Amino acid sequence: MAHGVPSQGKVTITVDEYSSNPTQAFTHYNINQSRFQPPHVHMVDPIPYDTPKPAGHTRFVCISDTHSRTDGIQMPYGDILLHTGDFTELGLPSEVKKFNDWLGNLPYEYKIVIAGNHELTFDKEFMADLVKQDYYRFPSVSKLKPEDFDNVQSLLTNSIYLQDSEVTVKGFRIYGAPWTPWFNGWGFNLPRGQSLLDKWNLIPEGIDILMTHGPPLGFRDWVPKELQRVGCVELLNTVQRRVRPKLHVFGGIHEGYGIMTDGYTTYINASTCTVSFQPTNPPIIFDLPNPQGS
Repeated sequence: MAHGVPSQGKVTITVDEYSSNPTQAFTHYNINQSRFQPPHVHMVDPIPYDTPKPAGHTRFVCISDTHSRTDGIQMPYGDILLHTGDFTELGLPSEVKKFNDWLGNLPYEYKIVIAGNHELTFDKEFMADLVKQDYYRFPSVSKLKPEDFDNVQSLLTNSIYLQDSEVTVKGFRIYGAPWTPWFNGWGFNLPRGQSLLDKWNLIPEGIDILMTHGPPLGFRDWVPKELQRVGCVELLNTVQRRVRPKLHVFGGIHEGYGIMTDGYTTYINASTCTVSFQPTNPPIIFDLPNPQGS
């Protein structure tokens, strides 16, 4: 097992030998508990929408994987909206505009968005390859001219868009990244192991809230049809051993909707759509104490 090795007070994460077999890795985690903290891993019930927000707290509203199906979603009261990707089916500019219009009608003070594997046009390398190869796989995307999507994220005028970047709002440091382990060759897919770890190594320490499109290994990442966990072990190591955010929000795996904790970080899979793409999973709210001095 590759362990984080402290050097001059820093924790360095190396590629996990279980990258290629996440299920085996999780079994190993259960047997050899992390030496940095005992994993007080358990499920958490979401707080009801009518729960009064404690004084000195900020309420986050978490959604993900809305897939252009936002019309019927009942949005609760809150301060900051976090959307962790797959807000479209294919990243078509028309879909992005529709999503942006929906965001514009929401009352939250800040709306923070990342892309997911369905936002094909946001992944420039994917689009460059698509032109060269399988024209018939995504014909509506292949038909787009480069000028249609070159600056597609600029259509998100009603939100803060993060891609391997961070923003500080109301004193909270929030970092967002779209990458997920390779799955059928969609956008922002990377091979497990060093390729993903290189992206996770960009996440700075001291982040309060981490937004990724997919789950870390072992947290709301179980796919019953495949009988396996599909989360990223490099992301798990990064979250638990190096970055240690208070909140890690993601989606990607519709079946994994819900909340867990390891005793320090709260993990929220906020997938709005079910496995059959029905947008029936309610948004999840989470209150965090305001950072000192904010």
